[in-house]
Amino acid sequence: MITSIIISVLLVILVGVVLLFILLDPIDNVTPEIVSYQAREDKTEKIKERTFTRAVERKPSSPSSSMAKVIAANTVSAIAIPVPEINVPDPSTQFGDGDDFGDGWGDGFGGGAGVSSFFGQPIHGKRILYVIDYSESMQGARQRLMRAELAESIYKLSPDIKFQMIFFAGPAWVAGDQVNMNGKKSAKIVAGQASYLWKSSGKAHQWDPEGDLRKPGWLKASDTQVEKSKKIIRGHRLIWGTNWKNPLEMAFQMDPLPETIIFMTDGVAAGDPIGVAKAIARKAKKNKITINTVALMEPKAAEAMAKLAEGSGGKFVLIGADGKKRKGQGK
Repeated sequence: MITSIIISVLLVILVGVVLLFILLDPIDNVTPEIVSYQAREDKTEKIKERTFTRAVERKPSSPSSSMAKVIAANTVSAIAIPVPEINVPDPSTQFGDGDDFGDGWGDGFGGGAGVSSFFGQPIHGKRILYVIDYSESMQGARQRLMRAELAESIYKLSPDIKFQMIFFAGPAWVAGDQVNMNGKKSAKIVAGQASYLWKSSGKAHQWDPEGDLRKPGWLKASDTQVEKSKKIIRGHRLIWGTNWKNPLEMAFQMDPLPETIIFMTDGVAAGDPIGVAKAIARKAKKNKITINTVALMEPKAAEAMAKLAEGSGGKFVLIGADGKKRKGQGK
């Protein structure tokens, strides 16, 4: 009886265990998927700013004769060989003669050894002043040649050069000033808050300032300033009259003084042009200023312009209608 009871109990327990496995949901060992979200990263593209670099002709390097002399040896010697030094107290201005570059660099358009050029004349110096005729006689081909050549010359200046432009007709003014003409009798030059008055007797050559002359300042040949000056060159209108003594006198008002003046006109000076040219040349030479002169399609001005250039140590050229130097003219 006891054995039967034990067997019955065990049987009931076994049936219960079997039913337990059948009725309960199976337990699956499943690893849940983890879903994550990452926001898209906005990449900011860096835009490279385009810069404008003005083409500037570089000064040629020194000839090989100026290089340091070095003696190299593969063996040690008890005798030292000295390197001779040649002292040249007065350097030659004939750059390249008898050396690597042959007979100099020439004086073609591009400035040779200078920083720029104007109608084929090389321009030298760190302070360059352009004195340019903007009179009404410059109509047609003359003004087209003048505006194109002046803009090109300004464009080719090195960025370390200081420059300025004085325009003249009857009155004289700094490029960029406002010129208000009162017929052929007077003119008012407006430069910022200041103004300068000019009077005339009614004749093209007889113009004089009332009071002090305008004192020009220097400009740095940066890309921005060069572009601004080119717009002034192209856009400024021509003015009545021709008197080229006054703008040259304005040049002597500058501080510091220019090293080189580029003077261009298509007219002659009033009264005694030769005497005026010689007087200005003496003053320029005394102040160590070189004046290069250009007579634009005006042979009558050639003699006075040549005297002005020669007296200051500069060069003269007569330019024809084709924009080229006339044969037998210019030094």
